[in-house]
Amino acid sequence: MANESTTGTLQHLISPIVQEAMFVASETSIMPGLVKNFTVPANAGKVLQVPLYSTQTIASDAGENSDLSNTAISTGVANIILTEAGIMTTLTDMARNHSVSNVIADLGKLFGEAIAKRHDQALTGLFSTFTASIGAQPDEIEVKDLFEAYATLKSAAVPGPYYGVFHPKAIYNVKKQLTNTFVNPNPANVVNQAMSEGYIGRIAGIDIFETSNVVEDSATLSVNAVFSRDALGLAVAEGLKIETQRDASLRADEVVASTRYGVSVLHNSYGVKIATDNQI
Repeated sequence: MANESTTGTLQHLISPIVQEAMFVASETSIMPGLVKNFTVPANAGKVLQVPLYSTQTIASDAGENSDLSNTAISTGVANIILTEAGIMTTLTDMARNHSVSNVIADLGKLFGEAIAKRHDQALTGLFSTFTASIGAQPDEIEVKDLFEAYATLKSAAVPGPYYGVFHPKAIYNVKKQLTNTFVNPNPANVVNQAMSEGYIGRIAGIDIFETSNVVEDSATLSVNAVFSRDALGLAVAEGLKIETQRDASLRADEVVASTRYGVSVLHNSYGVKIATDNQI
């Protein structure tokens, strides 16, 4: 019986930790679903090269029996470099066996949130590289800024759909404007949603999302963005990996969660950065 393994050992609990972590990550992460995702082939190295085609000019008219002139098609490349990120905690035997809370679920939630935040912040940190810009710090975002962002992308023939990702404190002023300083002025759908749910929905053809994972320049400033799905790229070689290492003298296990991923700007003209005040 001394060598018997039971479901009480930590190795048998890794699967529930992973399941909980993946669930939390998918629930709290916004950005991966709004950008271009790439798979990483096995043994392909740590740099994923994505070919980029430039926008072509309009096709020209041609008379009958006339040759068309040749148009050179050139490509660029975006390099998505894989990197690793992780989080580790030490789980003592005492905590695992005698805690009043569900330690396995707690670890899964902790790791899921950490991985989701890492992926989101890596992507929102690229907003500042977009070519077009609206507003200036420390201005507040207004509804007209969203219409201007849409017009900027549409006039440049940037393919949709368009997404707007904002820090909650940055988008606060837009909600205030829509609801007439939080007094419901009319039965418009967007206004009702902002009043009852705090969710804005779609404005000027832009799907609006808010997340605290928008990278802040400081405690009072942040760079938000409106962009096309093809503006940014995300490659995930390993979404979440969990391993353990026994520390017998400590009567504990080190539990390590890691991810291997890479992000890159694909088209910096496919997004509009909105640098704003980040205070309520």
